[in-house]
Amino acid sequence: MAMSDTFAVTRTSDGTIFGQRSRVRQIVATTASSGSPAIVVKDGGASGTTRLSMAFTTSDVITVNIPDNGILFETDVYLDLTACDSVTFFLS
Repeated sequence: MAMSDTFAVTRTSDGTIFGQRSRVRQIVATTASSGSPAIVVKDGGASGTTRLSMAFTTSDVITVNIPDNGILFETDVYLDLTACDSVTFFLS
C-alpha cells in the first residue's frame, strides 16, 4: 500500500488553502460565539466550483472526516469562511 504525505493548513479568513492539486482528508472548524458559522470550499479560487458547503452551530469545535480518499481538488483549495474563528484542513 502506497503512503502519501499529509499536511495541515489553518486559516482565519477567506483565501487559498493550497494552490495545487490535492485531496482534503479532514477539516476542523472552530466556530465563533455568534453569527451563522459556515464554510464553502471551492476548486478554482473564489469563483470556482463548490466541492463542499457546510453550516455549523456557534461556539463549537467540529471535526469533519472525509470518507474514502477525501475530496479531490484539481486546481487549488479555496475557502469562503463565515463566523468561524479558524479552520484547519488536513490535505494530501
